[in-house]
Amino acid sequence: MKTIKTIIVDDEHLARSLIKDYVSKVPQLELLSEFKNAIDALTFIQTNEVDLIFLDIQMPNLTGIEFVESIQLNNTLVIFTTAYSEYALKGYELNAFDYLLKPITFPRFLQSVNKVIKQFDLIQSKTSDEDQALEQQSKNIDQVVPKKDSISIKADYKLHLIKYNHLRYLEGQKEYVAFHTTNKNILALVSLKKLESELPDDQFIRIHKSYIVNKSEIESLEGNMLSLGDVELPVGQSYRNQLLKLFE
Repeated sequence: MKTIKTIIVDDEHLARSLIKDYVSKVPQLELLSEFKNAIDALTFIQTNEVDLIFLDIQMPNLTGIEFVESIQLNNTLVIFTTAYSEYALKGYELNAFDYLLKPITFPRFLQSVNKVIKQFDLIQSKTSDEDQALEQQSKNIDQVVPKKDSISIKADYKLHLIKYNHLRYLEGQKEYVAFHTTNKNILALVSLKKLESELPDDQFIRIHKSYIVNKSEIESLEGNMLSLGDVELPVGQSYRNQLLKLFE
């Protein structure tokens, strides 16, 4: 996993030195900087990527609690450090990841950091899974090959060959298109616009932003509804005139 970018914010030199020493013993942690006041830390975090903050609560000018309340931390984790246990509840109300009571022992520090490492492992694993899903989707995009009397579609890890005379209509569903055939439906990752340009226009016609139909399936038009027998589809206003030409 990547190193966890860390900063220390504490007005006490000895407290900063202790945590700095602890951080140096954990290879997964990378100490970016340390600050003796929250104002300087606030400036730093606005221009630098920080994953973890060890943050003292009792500090002059701007307390640790005021620091957290004044900035949107997004995915940055905060571990409060303080000598006063009465601040623990307030810290957790601010969604602090953990709360270390001074004097901080190394075993207690390590216990907290191990939870941080597990949290980042989960985030990284989730991101990796999402990247793999996107990669798989990208492999499926444009896997539509038009032929003389049929179209080849890659969907569900299979190649489907659909004859034009079996393809009743196509329905756009966000990034996907549903191919409604005479005996089954197939969902593929492809754009309706791309299909419109590749399907033979003497056999298919766009009737709506979400629908392309096989001309041979059309039975009647009533108002803005096109009947394919057992299915009725809406007709978009901008496609209506072109469709009416079929009935002339």
